Amino acid sequence: PAAVPATLQPAAPEKAAFTWSAVGTQNYECKADGKGGWAWTFIAPEADLFNAKKEKVGIHGAGPFWAAPDGSSITGTVKARSPAPRSADIPWLLVAATSAGKPGKMHTVSSVQRIATQGGVAPEKGCTAAAAGQMLKQPYTAHYVFFSMV
Repeated sequence: PAAVPATLQPAAPEKAAFTWSAVGTQNYECKADGKGGWAWTFIAPEADLFNAKKEKVGIHGAGPFWAAPDGSSITGTVKARSPAPRSADIPWLLVAATSAGKPGKMHTVSSVQRIATQGGVAPEKGCTAAAAGQMLKQPYTAHYVFFSMV
């Protein structure tokens, strides 16, 4: 696997707590691009999260948010991004996390890395005035590394 760029490393003393894999879609809508044209505009992710044993352990969605079955969840704000090694894959990210649910698995998460992405990129063509408002779900996979201060 490709090395994670330094710009996507969380600040000390954050430590990797756990990693979950995502299988889902990156969702886009055909909209006017503000420059007289049309483009697929990112709306939200929609993914199931799995542990190393391939057991479903959570979900990922608009906001963005990540949630565990125990009711704990986090919301995030992108802090840094880096192009994926392949242009066909969505960028790698470092996301600042804030607890948004009950105490549990996600409660102490302070940052999230999105790495090892595959797919999810919006097509360059197909969004025209005739397609305005159409939704497109692009399949993707990724690894989410959850970091904590404790």
